Amino acid sequence: MARSDSAADAANPGRLKQIALTFKMTRKADKTIGFVLAGVFLLTFGVFLAIGFLIDHPVYLGIFGFLLAFLATAIVFGRRAERAAFGQMEGQPGAAAAVLDNVGRGWTTTPAVAMNRSQDVVHRAVGKAGIVLVAEGNPNRVKSLLAAEKKKMNRIVADVPVHDVIVGTGEGQVELKKLRTTLLKYPRVLTGPQVTATNDRLRALGDLMSNMPLPKGPMPKGMRLPKGGGGKAR
Repeated sequence: MARSDSAADAANPGRLKQIALTFKMTRKADKTIGFVLAGVFLLTFGVFLAIGFLIDHPVYLGIFGFLLAFLATAIVFGRRAERAAFGQMEGQPGAAAAVLDNVGRGWTTTPAVAMNRSQDVVHRAVGKAGIVLVAEGNPNRVKSLLAAEKKKMNRIVADVPVHDVIVGTGEGQVELKKLRTTLLKYPRVLTGPQVTATNDRLRALGDLMSNMPLPKGPMPKGMRLPKGGGGKAR
């Protein structure tokens, strides 16, 4: 029991430090975050406290209002922190792969299944919606990468639906912050065993990651492919 308590005590400073770090990072992109959070907390707490005085139960409504205000503040903080993170990642090579890694359970992500010398890249996600190819880079150049990957998969998984997404802010593109939502909106047409079978068959294609070590998340801007590696998947 004592060990559990000490472990919990050790974990709390870590959580508080992480929250503080997240707040500092968010404030760099969102200067009003502190005022917004304070306003949400005070407004929510104030409304319930006022209702408590009106019905002659200020203590009960005050406690309830405090808890609800804390919850509302945490939700607002999480959303604005996420928005700030997406804003900082927007336009960086490999940012889409970082988002795909956090889509949720049931999805298997393979980053950089195809890439060219200009750092246009295609990632692959497999789930109950089928296969989703996510491209980031120049819209005109990534279309050829997407077409090549679709052709490969049609020879191996022709019975599985394939969707393609180009990440960006232009017409017909999907913003980075909406990428996860876009994947989750696709209709589920495969069962769990079918998803597993699809992943097994796709491993026969290989990917760029098996030929060349790439960092997870956004890649350094100065990184370049060696000769012979542009857009070829093993």
